[in-house]
Amino acid sequence: MNDSAIRLLKKIGCTISLTLIVYTQIFSQVIDSTLLLPDKDMQWWKDAKFGLFIHYGLYAVHGRGEWAMFSEYMNISEYEKLRDKFNYKQDAPKHWVEIAQKAGCEYMVVTTRHHDGFSLFDTGFGDYDAVNSAAGRDVIKDYADAAHGAGMKMGFYYSPLDWRYPGFFFPEMYRASAEEMKKQTYTQVKELLTNYGKVDILWYDGGEDFWLGHGGIVWEGGQWKTRRPDKPYTGSFSWEPVKLNTMVRKLQPQVVISERSGWMGDFVTRENSFGKKPNRPWEFCTNLGGSAWGWTPQAKDQVLSADSATQLLVKVVCMGGNLLLNVGPMATGEIEEIQAQRLEEIGTFLKKNGESIYGTTGGVYDDAWGGTTLTEKAIYVHILKAPVDGKISIPAHNKKIASAVILNTKEKIRFKQTTNGIELLDLPATQKVADTIIKVSLK
Repeated sequence: MNDSAIRLLKKIGCTISLTLIVYTQIFSQVIDSTLLLPDKDMQWWKDAKFGLFIHYGLYAVHGRGEWAMFSEYMNISEYEKLRDKFNYKQDAPKHWVEIAQKAGCEYMVVTTRHHDGFSLFDTGFGDYDAVNSAAGRDVIKDYADAAHGAGMKMGFYYSPLDWRYPGFFFPEMYRASAEEMKKQTYTQVKELLTNYGKVDILWYDGGEDFWLGHGGIVWEGGQWKTRRPDKPYTGSFSWEPVKLNTMVRKLQPQVVISERSGWMGDFVTRENSFGKKPNRPWEFCTNLGGSAWGWTPQAKDQVLSADSATQLLVKVVCMGGNLLLNVGPMATGEIEEIQAQRLEEIGTFLKKNGESIYGTTGGVYDDAWGGTTLTEKAIYVHILKAPVDGKISIPAHNKKIASAVILNTKEKIRFKQTTNGIELLDLPATQKVADTIIKVSLK
């Protein structure tokens, strides 16, 4: 990229991330339902509820987050030298899987390549990868082997965009560059879905056309601006997401695909903030510690408490979604002890209360007290805040209630059922645990 383009990006960089958040909420995806997985192939994902997200790459070496190359305008050739320091303990990916299992996660998603362009897998598209780093190994093969060996559902994160290509920022001006970046995407997605056995999830990021140029850089009113949400990208370049994912379906017919390639996807993603509840399968992703997705030294001091993490999981599941909780391993590939410990604490909660989470559907959610999850035989009432008046009202149900008890203690709870709703009465006035679960069994 030339100096004038860099100066321009510096000038508008502070607004770009906010613009992207708006874009991801506003713009619709390419709708093509013929590529959607049938319900029977999606059911495991809907039932899973909890997954572990891992952001690992060159950015772990400098410890300033996965966006540092862009936000600090790092010289590409200098940034690429980080691969000479990129190494990891060979058993680290195996430990990722073990930590996910202890956390009660039913699936994992690991970054295979982020926006900086560095591939953690052995790619034939150039040599900018982990095999040609100090590590000298294919990180993704180590991860895939460990996940398959443990019976863990395995997902790949992949970013089509690549900051090294001027064609990403100005696809019309640098069309050949944009097409080369697109060729890289098709080649590498094919490699990932061909060389690592069964892949359960393909988690794209940044592949929608409205990302091009990070929201688009336009000259308007005598000054440079980012493209407004009501003026989407209209250039001739496109990732052609239907074509891309038609290839994906041929390679891995049952893989669950996210919507961030520009195609509608099998599920919708919410990142860090909830927004309007989707009416399709959806997933909420956020960090266990810190604001960066890749490792930073300060992340260990910003880790969610066990109660907060548990309540977040419960909220998402009550709202009908899955939680994909992220950690960023250190340069060695190791997950910091405090984050591993916190994940295990979530796992302890799930060992005791998993029947109220796994395999359920969302019911209602109310910030005032909590929410409900449902099965054919029970309503699980998750009390996250003790009601001041000692009672909770939930929607009516067409089946009669057989009993209502606190899940762990079996203490009976008084209830009243009418055609207008269900009331749980004489509830404790104080909250001793993160989630008091009342199991309402149905006849």
